Amino acid sequence: MRIKIILHYLGLLIAVLGLFMLLPLAFSLYYGEPDTQAFAVSMVISLTFGLLLWRLTPLTERKISRREAIVLVVGGYLTASAFGALPYELAGIFPSYLDSFFEAVSGYTTTGATVLNSIEGQSHGILFWRSFSQWLGGMGIIMLFVALFPVLGIGAAHLVEAETPGHQGERLTARIRDTAKALWLIYLGLSALEFVLLLLAKLPFFDALTVTLSTIPIGGFTATNLSIGAYNSLLVEGIIMFFMVAAGVNFGLYYFLFWKRQPGRLLGNPEFRLYIALLIGAVLLINLDLVINMGLSIGDALRYGSFNSISIMTTTGFSTTDFGAWPTFARSALLVLMVIGASAGSTGGALKVVRILVLAKYTLRRIRLAFNPSAVIPLKVGGSVLSERVTSRIVGMSILYFAILIIGFLIMSALGLDMTTALSSVTASLGNVGPGLGAVGPAESYFAVPPIGKVTLITCMLAGRLELFTLLVLLTPAFWRWR
Repeated sequence: MRIKIILHYLGLLIAVLGLFMLLPLAFSLYYGEPDTQAFAVSMVISLTFGLLLWRLTPLTERKISRREAIVLVVGGYLTASAFGALPYELAGIFPSYLDSFFEAVSGYTTTGATVLNSIEGQSHGILFWRSFSQWLGGMGIIMLFVALFPVLGIGAAHLVEAETPGHQGERLTARIRDTAKALWLIYLGLSALEFVLLLLAKLPFFDALTVTLSTIPIGGFTATNLSIGAYNSLLVEGIIMFFMVAAGVNFGLYYFLFWKRQPGRLLGNPEFRLYIALLIGAVLLINLDLVINMGLSIGDALRYGSFNSISIMTTTGFSTTDFGAWPTFARSALLVLMVIGASAGSTGGALKVVRILVLAKYTLRRIRLAFNPSAVIPLKVGGSVLSERVTSRIVGMSILYFAILIIGFLIMSALGLDMTTALSSVTASLGNVGPGLGAVGPAESYFAVPPIGKVTLITCMLAGRLELFTLLVLLTPAFWRWR
């Protein structure tokens, strides 16, 4: 493995992220806030370190191998979070660097779990940086670099595969860089549209901006203590619900819808149909539970149940009420939705709808083979036959997902957290959802979680964002021996 090529591109990544700190610095200067120096120093440190690392590791061969791509992607998220934590640390937002790092990882992985006890007490620069880090991580930090820098064209397929290793379907364009650019244009378009609509809904400029930067990447950070509930606006909630659902759809389908003018690819996609069906089913069941067991009116149940159910299943993490106080069935349903998540190829996290679909078909096939073992039953999704390699990867990934969920739950329980808090914190972190239940519910924060617990949740957030294999393969000795 060539460490030099990895350090070269990590230096470039750090330098560019340092440049992005100009935006929160501009907000701090505009509002005359004291964290201006923190952002200026963080930017200088990031730019200096990044450019030095980039210049001191000149390359003669730019082709990136699969193994180097895996290390670069994991290293990219770790270094982005390490330097992204500098503004929090230098501004004195948190008592320890671990908390600053937790907040940064939560941002870049679009998890939305926060260790801030008072959000509204923070400066505009800090609040913008939290949301902007989610927007950068939404489509993928490495995907952004593939789109921006032609120098990454050689080996770019390995990079994108390492960052988004899940079942994505066919490549949209002949060149992976063109695919990255198309997806980022869709991402930008959805962001611009939501921002304009929120402004028309009378949301203040800064709030509309930060909410947009957290909605499209399905992140969940807001500039208010009460999340979206602080605005108490049906129109605002309706706009955000629409874009949460839209961001949870495979972005490749938008390419065929807008570029190729093929709406049938969207409407006929089996994952999209199941995604919408699961959303509708979850909303109806949770609304019914809120009416029967919590005594809410049909209107209130429809308003609060729909928004929060969509927010959790899409792994956004916004809230309009404290769903931690909901009846047992509703809270249990939310936990299930945290595991299911959004569509593959979306900005959402968790297990993904397509894997649920494949697992269901795989289970049905095994049942049929039990009484007819000689039958040849291909596993199809959308008319395409899945290879045994893809099927085994999905089944293996699903088993690993639940194994990590159980291990994380045991660790958090051993730290003294109650069962609800321990289970939901790991589920919400691994699924990149954000708020959980119990002591880490939407009305609380992760501040009181012990340091070992925070390290565990940071690992879960990274594993969930990189869909397990990319991160965990680094822990195997065979990976480092492989040539």
